[in-house]
Amino acid sequence: MVDFKNSETKDNLMRAFAGESQARNRYTLAAAQAKKENLQVIEAVFKFTADQEKEHAEIFYNYLTELGGESIHIDGSYPVDISTSVAELLRMAQHNEYEEHDDVYKAFGDKAREEGFERIANSFHMIAEIEKVHGDRFGKFAQWMEDNKLFVSDVKTGWMCLNCGHIHEGPKAPSVCPVCEHAQGYFIRLELAPYQN
Repeated sequence: MVDFKNSETKDNLMRAFAGESQARNRYTLAAAQAKKENLQVIEAVFKFTADQEKEHAEIFYNYLTELGGESIHIDGSYPVDISTSVAELLRMAQHNEYEEHDDVYKAFGDKAREEGFERIANSFHMIAEIEKVHGDRFGKFAQWMEDNKLFVSDVKTGWMCLNCGHIHEGPKAPSVCPVCEHAQGYFIRLELAPYQN
């Protein structure tokens, strides 16, 4: 087993912490752009994912506890995802999540295993799978936006108002919630609504 203080895994944990921290902030900024465009459902998706990225950052950071008070120098490149197009922000986020899944965290996990840090390896590999789910979700919302189908379906669909929980059945979300009078931007397809059975 490699000494943790001299390991590549220690550096990879700090790279992952930096990456997750930046992703959280990028998604918070993207959520603000979605809110400006009255796309509260996209705002909610970005905020929901940002909270999960914060949790990933904390998991990686906590592995560094024994190095408290020290500084770890890392090199890395991180994306500049700036756009006024919400669909483009979703595609950028999708790309980054897939990159973490396909390349980065699998490699970090493999290196941790090689260096004898099995628990850290498992965290990298399991979080890689979560990043795939994030990428899929961002891609689905981007596709709906690109196809002008964010609030319209080809078949009768259930729609939930994220503000009050009203459920509407039909081929499109109501332009205004009949219960709380919030705009269409609050509606999400019921299959993706939080806490559904």
